[in-house]
Amino acid sequence: MSLVAVAALALSACSGGTSASGSSGGGGKTLVVDTSFNLKTADPGREFETTGGVVDKALYETLLTFKGSDVTKPLPALASSYEESKDSKTLTLHLRSGAKFSDGSAVTADDVVFSLKRVIALKGNPSFLLDGITVAKTDASTVTLVSKVANPALPNILPNPALGILNSKTVQAHGGSATSADGAEKYLNTASAGSGPYTLTSFNANTQVVLAKNPKYTGSDTATYNKIVIRNVEAPTQKLNVQRGDSQVALDLSSDQVTGLSGGLQVLSSASSDVIFLNLNQNSAVSSATANAKFREAVRKGIDYKSLLDLAGAGSVQPAGIIPSTFAGALPAAQAQQRDLAGAKAALAASGIKKPSVTLGYASDLSLDGLSLQTLAERVQAQLKEVGITVTLAPAPTTTELDNYRNGKEQIGLWYWGPDYPDPNDYLVFLPGGLVGLRAGWKAGADPSLTALGTKAASTTDTATRQKLYEQIQTKMNAVGLFVPLMQPSRHMVAAASVTGAAYNPVWTIDVAALGAK
Repeated sequence: MSLVAVAALALSACSGGTSASGSSGGGGKTLVVDTSFNLKTADPGREFETTGGVVDKALYETLLTFKGSDVTKPLPALASSYEESKDSKTLTLHLRSGAKFSDGSAVTADDVVFSLKRVIALKGNPSFLLDGITVAKTDASTVTLVSKVANPALPNILPNPALGILNSKTVQAHGGSATSADGAEKYLNTASAGSGPYTLTSFNANTQVVLAKNPKYTGSDTATYNKIVIRNVEAPTQKLNVQRGDSQVALDLSSDQVTGLSGGLQVLSSASSDVIFLNLNQNSAVSSATANAKFREAVRKGIDYKSLLDLAGAGSVQPAGIIPSTFAGALPAAQAQQRDLAGAKAALAASGIKKPSVTLGYASDLSLDGLSLQTLAERVQAQLKEVGITVTLAPAPTTTELDNYRNGKEQIGLWYWGPDYPDPNDYLVFLPGGLVGLRAGWKAGADPSLTALGTKAASTTDTATRQKLYEQIQTKMNAVGLFVPLMQPSRHMVAAASVTGAAYNPVWTIDVAALGAK
């Protein structure tokens, strides 16, 4: 994911798109949600895009869930309770009594086992969530998940909409199987097979998705609206639509766009869980400058972080480490790096590099939470010039620059990490030999003490001990300086005055079933 909840797509619906728009109240009326689509499929076993999470959260129940914006504690959903073994290798989940699929049939342990085994077998984007996990039916109402290694993050992984539970009989009747030969995606893009508060009426990955209230739903959410229309609309049009009442929710407005909004509109602003960072390549064959520890120190101290936050607007924050401030394992805010221009110049002098010049790669067509990476790159370039570092901007289309980044070819890269799940284990990929560590030339074995800390943190179950370990990991990472966390940009959600219950969640953005009406 984490990397690219890709830039706003060019294709978008016009402000019309559905004859139902504008009817915002409850009592059987329609709610219209405008967003910039990042959407490929409604099949939960294959879905791992931002808009797909919004859709599947409404269609399918997961074993566990989160409430509102709080991702610190998994709560019951299809599972009424669960127990975790002391070694964090076994998770036993007891299913909620009386749960029904939208066709009225009972949700069983067999459906859970089929659904999770299918995610694993498909080897799609979300399959890694269950790496090393075996799934088994214990009895008619109990399922056991066993991990090869200690996995204290598993309860935080299970709420992901990609792990939604399917009606196994219905899916199998339409070509589905828990094998790589599964052929149910076409069906699941035309009809849902879940127990969620909504069912699928129509699906178009380029224009709009229409949901209908599920009369057989037995969960805790009480769906207010009979119909929800989710439309693909570019941000400027989203603003116009929500202002004139053609939509009731807009999800992608920037700080500038929400400034001065009136007419009773609600503006909910908070820090995103996306962390924008610089990665400085340690591979001297890529750049002798960024491979120099003192040069990296000069970069870290030379950034004016407060100035960067001004670009992102109200609600943005500076994380002290690579783990976002809203997650367990985050460093205390007091440890965030502050600009030290004199210290940066001293570090540059100590590097021994005369007139250093580096290139900064980034995706030219990528904006994140309304913030253009182009604008951010230009600000970083100007700030490092004050240190004495010449930065040449090297923008490229997302697809091109992603290849450079993933193959470790960038001298300095400007990217972001969006959480796959809200647990600090998701950030171990930044360590030596990890997925992101390798992109910065940080090979396995480069820092044995840091690797050992990561291994210990991954299997530690005690909350206080985990916190200390992740703080140690990030403190050491900051000292090495291969990754420089810049900001968590602000995230804005605009809703009509009549809409209640709107809350941003980093896993599925918004739970449309939780939206009510005054």
